[in-house]
Amino acid sequence: MKKINVGIIGAGRIGQLHADNMLRSNVFNLKVIADIHTDHLKGTHFEQQIPLISTDPEEILTDPSIDAVFICSSTDTHVHFIKAAAKAGKHIFCEKPISFNIEETREALKAVQEAGVKLQVGFNRRFDQDFRKVYETVRAGTVGNPHIIKITSRDPQPPHEEYIKRSGGMFMDMTIHDFDMIRYLSGKEVVEVSVKAANLVDPIFEKYNDVDTAVTTLTFEDGSLGVIDNSRQAMYGYDQRIEVFGDLGVAFAENERYTNVQIATKDSILLDHPKFFFLDRYKAAFMSEIHEFANAIIENKAVTCSGEDGYKAELIALAAQQSVKEKRSVSLSELEKEDVRV
Repeated sequence: MKKINVGIIGAGRIGQLHADNMLRSNVFNLKVIADIHTDHLKGTHFEQQIPLISTDPEEILTDPSIDAVFICSSTDTHVHFIKAAAKAGKHIFCEKPISFNIEETREALKAVQEAGVKLQVGFNRRFDQDFRKVYETVRAGTVGNPHIIKITSRDPQPPHEEYIKRSGGMFMDMTIHDFDMIRYLSGKEVVEVSVKAANLVDPIFEKYNDVDTAVTTLTFEDGSLGVIDNSRQAMYGYDQRIEVFGDLGVAFAENERYTNVQIATKDSILLDHPKFFFLDRYKAAFMSEIHEFANAIIENKAVTCSGEDGYKAELIALAAQQSVKEKRSVSLSELEKEDVRV
């Protein structure tokens, strides 16, 4: 099988995750990883296994042998690197969100379209085997027409302050995964967003005009409904559940636990905690998403999660932020007419 020559821009946690998966894969040839800071890679297996570790992303963008670029740098650099990679004729995998500004995201998508390259956005949950099974069940018509879609997404613990202040807020950083998933499951477009939110976990979020607890109600174009509940702290683990209720039945996926063992006695029924960290919970999904990206390039077919999908999730996130700020329901059509940003 042909291997895809790849360069990664951004050597933080998610960049290293993709690098490790590529090094284990039989479809990628990881040639370069670049970041403004690379000292943390010295003496690691990356230094031994990757031909070039650079502080200059141009090493990737100007290398004619590189087929695709993984953009894993900070969000404020995404649009610049997407445009540069598209201009260089390289396919693009970009972590979410594409940007914090809808107009800049549109510009990035236009550059990709004009260059004729592929862009996949890193919504890894689409590639989770349980969530995909629910998606396929809904698409097969088994549960009929969806009436209510529910997503529970609660982190095990809050991120640190440095992360919070540059994250773009809970809706753009955390809930954006759920906004993408709910569109994916529904197959319909969201037309209206209404949010009730609070600061119940840690006052550090309020310091940065952010929230840590929210319930979001979404209305789809056919009148069906979606409900997402989020918290930045679930003491029992990483809580990730979905449910699609339709006129013929219901499909749902429960938490993935460390073991499936249940212990039942006359006093209680015990089962294991949900997996605690997103890298454990979605380990297989991260590998699947890059393999599907490679297949899209090799077979010249559409990516599973497109730039347009990324744009729509951002739009919903911005509507959610506006709903909290203005204490009202927000129509997505309002935002599509404006130049809006976090």
